[in-house]
Amino acid sequence: MDRIRSRETAVFLIFCAVAICAACSRTTPLADGTKPNKVVILKSDHIMTLMNGSRVLRSYRIALGRSPVGRKTRRGDHRTPEGNYTVDAKESHSRFHLALHISYPNQADRERAQRAGVDTGGDVEIHGLQNGLGWIGSLHRAIDWTDGCIAVTDSEIDEIWGIIPVGTPVEIRP
Repeated sequence: MDRIRSRETAVFLIFCAVAICAACSRTTPLADGTKPNKVVILKSDHIMTLMNGSRVLRSYRIALGRSPVGRKTRRGDHRTPEGNYTVDAKESHSRFHLALHISYPNQADRERAQRAGVDTGGDVEIHGLQNGLGWIGSLHRAIDWTDGCIAVTDSEIDEIWGIIPVGTPVEIRP
């Protein structure tokens, strides 16, 4: 009997945690119609901010590559790059729930990789969760799990997708 109660209590607590996290991660549309003109990612704080000039429009907690400290130097290092990029494509047919492709590698990244004799890799995106795993919601942020991308919840990427056009600058800071 005690085992059953303990199991029921654990299931109930997990359910409550998921519900609370989902409620905390909800955002409302931009009321005044202001559009972001820059994305700033602070890796050390695990925050992505949508900006219009110096005005903060939205901030999101994010998950990064499995090795989040330091700049991406080569394919397979599981690091999120650092530097200035742009959103160069919107990908609706991805293994993730929507993706904004980032223009990594930039010229400086290519030159560093060439000097080191390594492949820079690529395919860095701001994306939602892997298709079929959207139910995880904000719990995905408990660990850094991507191969070098920036991950948000599915509902967050739905919002971001609708207001970030191709060509938007993306600054990724340590």
